[in-house]
Amino acid sequence: MERLPLDQIDRRILAALTEDARVPLVTLAAQVHLSRNAVKQRMERMERRGVIAGYTVTPGRAGASPVSAIVMVYRSDRMRGGGVIAEISKIPEVRRCDVMSGDLDLLVTLEAESMDRIGEIWEFLAAVPGVANTVTAVSLTRAIDRD
Repeated sequence: MERLPLDQIDRRILAALTEDARVPLVTLAAQVHLSRNAVKQRMERMERRGVIAGYTVTPGRAGASPVSAIVMVYRSDRMRGGGVIAEISKIPEVRRCDVMSGDLDLLVTLEAESMDRIGEIWEFLAAVPGVANTVTAVSLTRAIDRD
């Protein structure tokens, strides 16, 4: 693999790509005062030489792993109306809501972007008319995922 030094334009291209790997070629070309095709050829040459080893995405906070939680809902009316389920269906983070047998009435599975959002949902659910009590369990790690 050849190890020729980078010229000033190559360094500017590399700096721009390091700052934003998704910068459009036409924008990059305008920044270094070359044609789009010339910039593309320089990028390909740097890739072949190993100067550019790849392009990556670094997720920000919004790209963080979602938080999963289970909320067990106990209803005061023991499932005689659809109001609680109607309110739960309005929450976009609800992945599943199961009607259960036994003492527990509803099992709600959540997937949210943060623990703060799980807390907001919990507060909302606890305030829904007809909800007597809730118990929330947060997933620490997923050991098996068959979805």
